[in-house]
Amino acid sequence: MKNKTRISVAAILIASIAFYACQKEANQVNQQPSKLTVYLTDHATPVFDSVFIDIQKLEVKLEDDTLSNGGWFILAIHPGVYNILRFRNGLDTLFGTATLPNNRIRKVRLTLGTQNSVMKGNQPFPLKVKDNERQVVVNIDNSNFDIVADQVMFWIDFDAGSSIQVDNSGPGNGNGFELKSHIKIFTHRNTGRIEGKILPGSADAVVMAIRGSDTTVAIPDDDDGEFKIVGLTAGTYNIFIDGTNGYRDTTINNVMVRTGEDTHIPNVTLRQ
Repeated sequence: MKNKTRISVAAILIASIAFYACQKEANQVNQQPSKLTVYLTDHATPVFDSVFIDIQKLEVKLEDDTLSNGGWFILAIHPGVYNILRFRNGLDTLFGTATLPNNRIRKVRLTLGTQNSVMKGNQPFPLKVKDNERQVVVNIDNSNFDIVADQVMFWIDFDAGSSIQVDNSGPGNGNGFELKSHIKIFTHRNTGRIEGKILPGSADAVVMAIRGSDTTVAIPDDDDGEFKIVGLTAGTYNIFIDGTNGYRDTTINNVMVRTGEDTHIPNVTLRQ
């Protein structure tokens, strides 16, 4: 009986210490000032040569009732027009920074300007944004960003392919496009990547990673045919490679993507 009592007391003591340690760690994670770094990237679209997005403001909302302005903090960015198609195949750019009183980030808000446009077939087209859609708000939680010591970081994927629709309003038809922004917040630690090489370059291939109803697009580089798709949820994907200029399509089934890892598929050579 005494042995059982001693074991019970020890178990309670260990559990109490573990609980206190977890609480202390959680408090340190949530309450300490944090340096936030945000990167901008994009998944490709085969429709446009360039997509110019006028980004004027980036903000995050913290979960803390004691903060002013409803907990919204403005990040330091370079406001202006970004050709987001430059940031594809795993490329990104440092977009915004801030020092926050804690890292309990719950929302991200982008404010867009009016100087938005696209290039298609070397011809410019206006990209209209309605006034009530100039602010884009995304809810996030701890799974959407990385925390290392006092450093917090996440990536914004401005999905051009899903965000742009044909705009037939105004005089004439088919004379412009409308932006309905679809952005995704992710971190490399909690998502996976697929990379590979498609040859020859003359095939002008489009690569699609398909999982259920979700499709993510990449366009291989002109120079070497390499592509990379980032921000993927772990799971099994089918890779559909759409060839053009007389080159046949091909599909690679059951490609496994694991959290925090790069999945490399063998080089693919399309045939005519």
